[in-house]
Amino acid sequence: MRTLTIPTASEMSLTAVCNALGDPIRMKIAYCLASSGEKNCSAFEVDHISKSTLSHHIKILREAGIIQPRIDGKHHFYSLRKDELIARFPGLVAMILQTGGSA
Repeated sequence: MRTLTIPTASEMSLTAVCNALGDPIRMKIAYCLASSGEKNCSAFEVDHISKSTLSHHIKILREAGIIQPRIDGKHHFYSLRKDELIARFPGLVAMILQTGGSA
């Protein structure tokens, strides 16, 4: 099994986070997680995208440090790293919630 790359809170860069959230699909995923908590990959309310495209967007959010995976057998669950984001970038989570998932 490969190791997933997730930056620590102090390694998160504003540029990477803004780049990741600049895409409407990724903003929608972040909003979903911010408003409802942990979700399985299949539970995201994202319009008409393939599983591979969703995986790509999740990878970008994870590598930016925005989301945290939890693997349970074959299932992957994701949650927003709220506490780390609030500490590192005050106001960011509130901004995500205010957008309603649209970039």
